[in-house]
Amino acid sequence: MAEAQAKHPYHLVDPSPWPAVGAVSAFLLAVGLITWMRHMFAAAPIIFGFGAIGVDYTMIGWWRDVIREAEYEGHHSRVVQLSHRYGMILFIASEVMFFVAWFWAYFNVALFPADIHDVMRTELLGGTWPPKGIETFDPWHLPLLNTLILLTSGTTVTWAHHALLENDRQGLKWGLICTILLGISFTCIQAYEYSHAHFAFKGHIYGATFFMATGFHGAHVIIGTIFLCVCLLRAFAGQFTPRQHLGFEFAAWYWHFVDVVWLFLFTCIYVYGAGVHAEGLVQ
Repeated sequence: MAEAQAKHPYHLVDPSPWPAVGAVSAFLLAVGLITWMRHMFAAAPIIFGFGAIGVDYTMIGWWRDVIREAEYEGHHSRVVQLSHRYGMILFIASEVMFFVAWFWAYFNVALFPADIHDVMRTELLGGTWPPKGIETFDPWHLPLLNTLILLTSGTTVTWAHHALLENDRQGLKWGLICTILLGISFTCIQAYEYSHAHFAFKGHIYGATFFMATGFHGAHVIIGTIFLCVCLLRAFAGQFTPRQHLGFEFAAWYWHFVDVVWLFLFTCIYVYGAGVHAEGLVQ
C-alpha cells in the first residue's frame, strides 16, 4: 500500500521553515521602513536591514528548495506543473487587481476634478486635471523611450523562450541577457526621470497617484529582472530543457504582465494626464 501511494503524481511538500521566516522578515521589513520614514526611533534602519536580509535569505532558500525538488528529486510531474501554472495565473491576477486599485484612485480624481459633491476636491485641484501648478512629464520623451525599451524586452524574452523550445542554448542565454539589460536600462531611466520630477509625492493627489502607480510598477520591473537573472544562472547551469522549464515560463509570464501594465500606465497617466504638454502639442 505504501509503495502504491508513493507513485501518485502529486507532490506532498516537506515541512519548510520558509513561510514562517518570510512572514517574520516581511513584518520587520515593513515596520522598519515605516518607522524609518516617519523618524520614530533611531533603531528603525537596523530593523529594516534585518527584515531585508531575512526576505532575501527566504527568497534564496525557497527558490533553492523548489529547484532541487524539480531538478534533482523529480517531484514536478505533469500534474504538479499544472497546479503550479494555476497558482501563477492566480498570482498574476492578484497583481492585476493591485494595479487596478491605483488606476481607480487616479481616474476617480482625474475624470472628476470638479466633483459637485466634493467641494474640497475642487478647491485643492482648481477644477482641472492635472491640478493647477503641476508641471507634468512630456510623455513623448523619457516615458516613450521606456515604453520602447519594455516592448523590445518583451520580444527578447519571447526569443529566449522559443530558443529554449528549440533547444538552442545560446539563443536562450543571449535572449535572457538582452532582456535583463533592457530591464536594468528601464530602471535607470525611471530613476533619472524621478530625480528630475517637478512635483513630489506628498502635498497633492497627483504626485501620490503618479508615484504609487509608476513606483510600484518600477518595483515589479526590478523583481522581474531578478527573476530573469535567476533564470539566466539556471540556463548556464543547464537546468532547463524543452520539456521542463517551468521557472523560465513563469518569469516570461511575469515579464509580459509588467509590459502590459506599463502600456496602460503610459497611456493613462503619461499621455492622458499630460496636461500642459498635451495643450502645447495642440497649439
